[in-house]
Amino acid sequence: MTNASIDFGNTRIKIGLFNNDSLLEIFRVATLSETAELLKANSVQNAIVSSVTLSNSEISENLNFLKSLIFLDYNTPLPIKNNYATPKTLGYDRIAAAVGANLRYPSQNCLIIDIGTAIKYDLVSDQNAFEGGIISPGRRMRFNALHTFTKKLPLLDNFEIPELVGHSTESCMSSGVMNGIAAEINGIIDEYLKKLNLRVLICGGDAPYFETKIKYPTFAAPNLVLEGLNRILQYNVTEI
Repeated sequence: MTNASIDFGNTRIKIGLFNNDSLLEIFRVATLSETAELLKANSVQNAIVSSVTLSNSEISENLNFLKSLIFLDYNTPLPIKNNYATPKTLGYDRIAAAVGANLRYPSQNCLIIDIGTAIKYDLVSDQNAFEGGIISPGRRMRFNALHTFTKKLPLLDNFEIPELVGHSTESCMSSGVMNGIAAEINGIIDEYLKKLNLRVLICGGDAPYFETKIKYPTFAAPNLVLEGLNRILQYNVTEI
């Protein structure tokens, strides 16, 4: 039986097809109608949705052929404990990634570093509980801030990590942002390791640019959110 994890982003819809715990294939589509066509073509019966862009009613109307459809929100039963003080404000991607990390490494401390628009550092404890973490500006936000809040600095969108010492305004800015992020990541991992033995997992669209700059053993987990969503689906729908 094929199940689907569906992550509605701001610009694209990411769909993971699963057979039990096994990720079969990943698709990226642009519209809800394309999503419905894809699920029908793959005989999907059960799905879970994480969405902050479309209403549940609109999604339900288009996916009403499914046997089971779960919408992830703060009330959704989870296979891990949620110790976050404000669960209503917790991003769905953060809790899904936490469940995915716990699925990979149950009863172990896991630090998830999601490097995207924002950089999120989230801790799942060896007590199988989401504890919270850190939210920091990502690469584009830092470049935008340098341009927006100064009079003369240009707007950059650099992907490469340059030499530490810049020799022009643009290379100094690139070093400040890119090497600054790398130093931040290493520094935060170091602070955690002073207190805990843990696994470090990295994901997010910008993760590949920083993998070689992380000084500690890490596990690349680009599909962690989809894996977590699938585990939540399994937890809520018994006949899968």
